[in-house]
Amino acid sequence: MTAQKLRSEEMNRLSPEAFRAAEKFPIYVLLQNIRSMWNVGAIFRSCDAARVEKVIITGYTATPPRKEIDKTALGATEWVAWEHVQNPLDAIASLKANGVKIAALEITTQALRYDSLSKEHFPLCLIVGNEVSGIDDDVLAMCDLALEIPQYGVKHSLNVAVSVGIALFELIKASQRIV
Repeated sequence: MTAQKLRSEEMNRLSPEAFRAAEKFPIYVLLQNIRSMWNVGAIFRSCDAARVEKVIITGYTATPPRKEIDKTALGATEWVAWEHVQNPLDAIASLKANGVKIAALEITTQALRYDSLSKEHFPLCLIVGNEVSGIDDDVLAMCDLALEIPQYGVKHSLNVAVSVGIALFELIKASQRIV
């Protein structure tokens, strides 16, 4: 292989100001009772990379600024739009009132494969829940659909931040896909 790594100045990165002004993909991410601030930070970083509309932090999920979040977010909390809404049901109701479909990233009896969506499913809010117990039942009941990432090992579980990263880039493709 003769390829060389690009230097930072060669990567055509957006400035924080340009990011804020740039068109976003029609995707929101709602965090419900995420315990680990490092996971919160990593999710912000993935949301930066995927240029999502907004991160919505609910329940007891920690909000920036926190050194544990900042460590993995690498600054993304400064330019990725976010808000804190204590009750996730209030946030979901507001999103639905604005025409946003709600998708749980959760293993359920009716879950669709995470790569099975198309343009008509957007705008979409991806909800992720607690690292141990997942999404609360009352929140799950408000979802329009559930998405599942196929798993082939013993645990049938991925770290929540890893799951968000996997799902976001598939959702970007789906938001552009015409059936």
